[in-house]
Amino acid sequence: MSTRRPTLEDYRTVVPAGTVDFLRRLSERVRGRRVLNVSVSREVGGVAEILDGLVPLLEEVGVESAWETLDGDGSAAPLAARLHHALQGGEERLPEEVLEQFLAFTRARAATLELAADMVLTHDALPAGLVEARPQEGAWVWRCHLDVSHPQRRAWTFLRQYVVKYEAAAFSLPAFAQRLPIPQFMIYPAIDPLSDKNRELPARAVDGICERLGVPRDKPILLQVGRFDRFKDPLGVIEAYRLVKRQHDCRLVLVGGAESDDPEGVELSAEVREAA
Repeated sequence: MSTRRPTLEDYRTVVPAGTVDFLRRLSERVRGRRVLNVSVSREVGGVAEILDGLVPLLEEVGVESAWETLDGDGSAAPLAARLHHALQGGEERLPEEVLEQFLAFTRARAATLELAADMVLTHDALPAGLVEARPQEGAWVWRCHLDVSHPQRRAWTFLRQYVVKYEAAAFSLPAFAQRLPIPQFMIYPAIDPLSDKNRELPARAVDGICERLGVPRDKPILLQVGRFDRFKDPLGVIEAYRLVKRQHDCRLVLVGGAESDDPEGVELSAEVREAA
């Protein structure tokens, strides 16, 4: 399979007629501007996957697009994970030491980043505190990819003091947001049909993968791909499968795992095995 990065022209085959031309005309208004995205990691996670495709497309239409990350030595990801669990309403209470680590970490990383840009987008919780070190010029937007509708109140109160210093915030759905005194925008969930994850595989490749993993092809497959995280609800997927199976003979395949430094994920992985 080719792993060539898609260009904007490649999307003509999957978007309505005229869409690519409209985007090119629209981009003329921001040609030459500098846009900076800041995320936790460049290697793993949904945000990294989004930016890996988006940044080159912005460059293609004449926007100077930069991407900075916080996780240079691997210490940011575990801290970000604990913050995300709390903001999504996880049961584990967020200790004071995590909030102190948040402050120390973001202040240290702010000193090493070039934050000057016409627009800066920080993604999710950990980079949000960088707004304290913002230059005078440029607009800052906090992009929240999480469902923060029912957070641990302490975690949200802590993070909110930084979020309100932005010009705007962007959420995935209105139901996932919190009330804020700044403008809010919605960037609705979508997939990239040309990414490696979503491209159609040849039948021979599908057969080979299933054979290698020991997945029989005798029945229709219900599939979930993702790490074992309570917010992805693999136990709920198992219940849904049992409901479907009453009417349709099918097979459930859960493809995932848990990081060794995520005790809750390891625990959930064991629960999934038991439930399945």
